[in-house]
Amino acid sequence: MSEVKELVGKALSSIEVIRDVSNGEDKILFQCDDVTTYIMFHKQSCCESVTIDDICGDLRDLIDTPILEAREDTNNKNPEGIVKECQREFLWTFYNFQTAKGHVTIRWYGNSNGYYSVSVNFEKID
Repeated sequence: MSEVKELVGKALSSIEVIRDVSNGEDKILFQCDDVTTYIMFHKQSCCESVTIDDICGDLRDLIDTPILEAREDTNNKNPEGIVKECQREFLWTFYNFQTAKGHVTIRWYGNSNGYYSVSVNFEKID
């Protein structure tokens, strides 16, 4: 398993956001100019949901320039009014990226009945 900080110092040649509404699985592919590829995703199970909630900033600011900062932050506090009876676990995962061109935050939201994981995976694709 990889960590998002592996992108620091790399330049991205492309970023592709894939939203598969048929099975509710969001993914983001990060293609580096050194031909390494990373994927950010969550494998959905029963009684949980993890999706991309928002992207703040312009993903184009991450292309063709070295990544200066790449970090993951989490928060398990849920805003008022969102709680559903079967949802006992919540996790907001924020991926923050900085380049000389700008800053981008990718926000994922996960909720579950407490039995299933709501974490986001970041892995290098061989």
